Amino acid sequence: MAYRIQHNQKPITNNHQPLTNLKLLKPFYIQPRFFYAGIGIVVLFALSYFVPFLFLVAQLLILVLCVVFILDILLIFIGKNKVEGERILPDKFSNGDMNLVEITIKNNYPIKVCFEIIDEIPEQFQVRDFKLERLINAKKTETIPYHLKPSERGVYQFGDLNVYASSVLKMVAKRYTFDTDSSVPTYPSYKQLKKFELLNINKNSLDYGLKKVRRLGHSMEFEQIKDYVSGDDLRTINWKATAKKKQLMVNQFQDEKSQPVYAIIDKGRLMKMPFNGLSLLDYAINAALVISHVVLRKHDKAGLFSFSKNIDNVVIAERRNSQMRLILEALYNVKTDYFESDFSRLYGNIKKHITHRSLLLMYTNFETLNGLERQLPYLKAISKSHLLVVIFFKNTEIDQMIKGKAETIQQVYDKVIAEKLEYEKRLIANELKKYGIHSILTTPEHLTIDTINKYLEIKARGML
Repeated sequence: MAYRIQHNQKPITNNHQPLTNLKLLKPFYIQPRFFYAGIGIVVLFALSYFVPFLFLVAQLLILVLCVVFILDILLIFIGKNKVEGERILPDKFSNGDMNLVEITIKNNYPIKVCFEIIDEIPEQFQVRDFKLERLINAKKTETIPYHLKPSERGVYQFGDLNVYASSVLKMVAKRYTFDTDSSVPTYPSYKQLKKFELLNINKNSLDYGLKKVRRLGHSMEFEQIKDYVSGDDLRTINWKATAKKKQLMVNQFQDEKSQPVYAIIDKGRLMKMPFNGLSLLDYAINAALVISHVVLRKHDKAGLFSFSKNIDNVVIAERRNSQMRLILEALYNVKTDYFESDFSRLYGNIKKHITHRSLLLMYTNFETLNGLERQLPYLKAISKSHLLVVIFFKNTEIDQMIKGKAETIQQVYDKVIAEKLEYEKRLIANELKKYGIHSILTTPEHLTIDTINKYLEIKARGML
């Protein structure tokens, strides 16, 4: 199949498509119009056996075809650098989003020229017959956009940009080649992050419907020394200030403005489950990028690490200008290892390295209650020292099966099993709640906004 993408056509995604009609790229080729004309002349010669007048017509057409063919060759092949082309790529692709690629073609011919553009798309898209066509006037330049939607992080390598030029006669075409071996890294969805910025999420949307709470407490962040009044906690008396002032003085504290918030990403085999072209792992990575940005804009400290058989991609929770860059680079390198996730190793690492009470947003997935029960002791141990939020996923295919109408015995069985699995998901959330562990049961497309809402709820209630 040939892809002819115009401004309003659908983007290419990397769904695996068969490599059909693969065209061998040659320095030039004769256009089909020449062969069609030749076939027509042969037919006239055959008919001239019955109608002798057609023999003369066929001979005349052979002469015209040869003259037009030679003229077309002269128009297209005389002269150098008659075409200038460039592929304009972004610095990086955003995973799971539409990414703009532009091709600029300049026609230096003195005539209007038809261009057939064959861009060698990266192998991740499994497309080898991508083609664009444009008719460009003499001495004019045109920019031709198209969009790509990657669903894997990593480096995407482009091949040659091949441009075939032919005149309006369309007898022959000459190839020009540009931009050999260009590459673009694909990062987690930074476009989704920009979308939340455009919504001014840190000032308006995030605070909508939530009451800001300011409490006086006993955290490590000191506010001021003030005179003692009846009712103040005696444990906060500052004896040095009291000796100097010769009256009781107390230390006043406030909730820390910069609380550590960690996004913990499970990269085990359960997170490789696909949904709408992306894996659950990639949805978690995109959500972790956005929530880290929101955390920093809310004056907290954002951190990150992933786990499975080992603990990797560690970024210590800090609040600094370079923190988002460090988190983005770490998320770029998160890859599933297809092992079963080791929650005991996770608990040991958290206990050793995260010394302050922190909010831990754990992106993982549990399909059955038995799967949770094997890891529950470690989750309970983590929640004793930190505020733990376990984020796991609904199975949307099961939800669709439950909503559908069962018309056969097999469909009835399938629907009953689906309802049982969906019920177990709710049991998992209730089991976590029973032990004081917060949870979010969400669909992949709502993961980011549900995580943000949970974080804001925790902030508003002063739970951290």
